[in-house]
Amino acid sequence: MKKILQDLSFGQLKTLAFKFGAKPFRAKQLAEGLARGKRISQINIDPSLRQALLAEYEDEPVRVEKTFRSADGTEKYLFRLADGNMVEGVFMRYKYGNTQCVSTQVGCRMGCKFCASTLGGLVRDLTSGEILSQVLIVNAMHASGGERGVTNIVLMGSGEPLDNFKEVSDFLKNVTAAEGINISARNISLSTCGIVPRIYELADLGIPVNLTISLHQTTDEGRRRTMPVANKYTIAEILKACEYYFDKTGRRYIFEYSLIDGENADEKHAEELINLLKGRPCHVNLIRLNEVKERALKAANDAQAYKFRAVLERGGVSATVRRSMGSDIGGACGQLRAGYLKTDTPT
Repeated sequence: MKKILQDLSFGQLKTLAFKFGAKPFRAKQLAEGLARGKRISQINIDPSLRQALLAEYEDEPVRVEKTFRSADGTEKYLFRLADGNMVEGVFMRYKYGNTQCVSTQVGCRMGCKFCASTLGGLVRDLTSGEILSQVLIVNAMHASGGERGVTNIVLMGSGEPLDNFKEVSDFLKNVTAAEGINISARNISLSTCGIVPRIYELADLGIPVNLTISLHQTTDEGRRRTMPVANKYTIAEILKACEYYFDKTGRRYIFEYSLIDGENADEKHAEELINLLKGRPCHVNLIRLNEVKERALKAANDAQAYKFRAVLERGGVSATVRRSMGSDIGGACGQLRAGYLKTDTPT
């Protein structure tokens, strides 16, 4: 597999142009072309520079293999990487803009029992350019009249972003760069199962993205039943790291809480969650579990979800029930890839 040009910052593109004997303005042409989702072979540059780049760099590091379209406007994608591996993403339309969910790893090693991404374990990390290319491709598909097609990004696809910290950090730097697609850090959310040391490093990075913690339980014992990461990091340690993140960035943090029938969705758990979070600068995003057929966990129903929210709000904790989008095309995180790999042989 060749190198990936989308891995490079604008400064590195300038250095690369100099290396190949090209004039400095060629770096700007490259950056603008990549930001528009173009392949190297499609960018209007000197033919000799194009040839030199194609000898070392992938022309198309990521491509859309298959698209699934929902009646509500949601689109889900299977992306094929240059080495044949597959990841997935989602494009969601909201009143405030368009949000894209991106993957950061092929598979995942976190082992959460409600997630399909981890069923086959971790295959490999994505590079920063492979993460960025997912955004550039989808943005190009939906851009119109000079306006970006993608206005918001969530790192909630396949993989644990903080388990691929270096590449995700570089992605955040490049996706927010003025010379590139220039998406505001405040429009980016990063979801983690709670790798505590990396939360501190993320806070110190100086890119104030929205931090989202996959909590899903109110006690360490409960978390250990469904999230192996809880064997290493306690809820108390996660909350302390969140306090540090807020102090460094001024950004309210969010807790994701998947409602699992018979496990964490009753009034007792809502009261316990209030005791944990009341008074903190946070919000709770309640999720009706998207069931994974390989797992035995069952989703709480709508009535349970809205009752749980009502208890939280009466207790002074901000909460919403996440809107279900794209349900008619299926595929919780990791399920599209898993299903495709069972039925299709990569070419």
